Amino acid sequence: MMDVVAQALANHPRVRLAHLPTPLEAMENLSERLGGPRLFVKRDDCTGVAMGGNKSRQAEFYFGRAVEAGADTVVTTGAFQSNHARMCCAYARKLGMACEIQLEHRVAGKGDTYLKSGNVLLDRLLGAVIHEYPDGEDEAGADRNLSKIAEAIAERGGKPYVIPLSADHPPVGALGYVEAAAELVAQAEAMGISIDTVVVPSGSASTHAGMLAGMKAMGSPVRVLGICVRRDAAAQGPRVLKRTRETLELAGLSTEVTDTDVHVTDAWLGDGYGRLNDAAREAMTLAAECEGLLLDPVYTAKSLAGLIGAVRDGTIGAEETVVFLHTGGTPALFAYEEFLGH
Repeated sequence: MMDVVAQALANHPRVRLAHLPTPLEAMENLSERLGGPRLFVKRDDCTGVAMGGNKSRQAEFYFGRAVEAGADTVVTTGAFQSNHARMCCAYARKLGMACEIQLEHRVAGKGDTYLKSGNVLLDRLLGAVIHEYPDGEDEAGADRNLSKIAEAIAERGGKPYVIPLSADHPPVGALGYVEAAAELVAQAEAMGISIDTVVVPSGSASTHAGMLAGMKAMGSPVRVLGICVRRDAAAQGPRVLKRTRETLELAGLSTEVTDTDVHVTDAWLGDGYGRLNDAAREAMTLAAECEGLLLDPVYTAKSLAGLIGAVRDGTIGAEETVVFLHTGGTPALFAYEEFLGH
């Protein structure tokens, strides 16, 4: 069934810059600390370009379309410490394009370190033109403003390509995680392991939807457990279902997905997007001390906190084999220095 995924994705334009496949590694020390289950980490923090991360897989398909359209400038949006924006800047530069990014004020009360270090520092190093958007919870408005930025570029004689944010647009980036699902299943088979659950951060839902779509398309029984990092489960569940169905349609894969296939929890969301909580701090510490893994405060710390919590409350059984998807985001650590308490 993995061939079905490969054949479907072959019909979509793509630029191959990510270092793939990424490693699948055992987390034996953390498994022992938690008293089971058998834990592995899928190292999508190691995708290579500009400090890596899950957005690299997604960018390959967006930039495939940008190149096909003859674009000379890519325009996109994200939070101030957006991994997506940083990755788009890097891909644009690698492909000889300019990049204009819109950074949204999504996390209130942050100082100069947050606004200037981490991903923002790298954006500037990559030569991005940076715009700011005041409302971090207005996806449709942020996308409308992208169109205005693109119009200004076109008026200057440029050829912009817009990578939007909201769920009103086709989930092109999710195609990267349809492939990642097939890659993960192939690695597990080669290692002689049978995966029960994959734990992913669930925000825009591109990664979650792509992974779920890929597993369903292959007929895999693997449960994809999404840990909410931006909105509560009542809002995130329907978004994941919608995006998964759209991803399957976009890929040309005729597979049925229902709400019983969507697993999300907001138990570790805390005070909201980009805000640390005690569970996330514990996850960051355990990952570093047990496995030498560095987690970011926004996505991976909360998703590992969700995995740890699911083990402790029995949602994940002690006999299961579980893969934690490390989606990267390492640069954001430096933007949160004053909040980490070390």
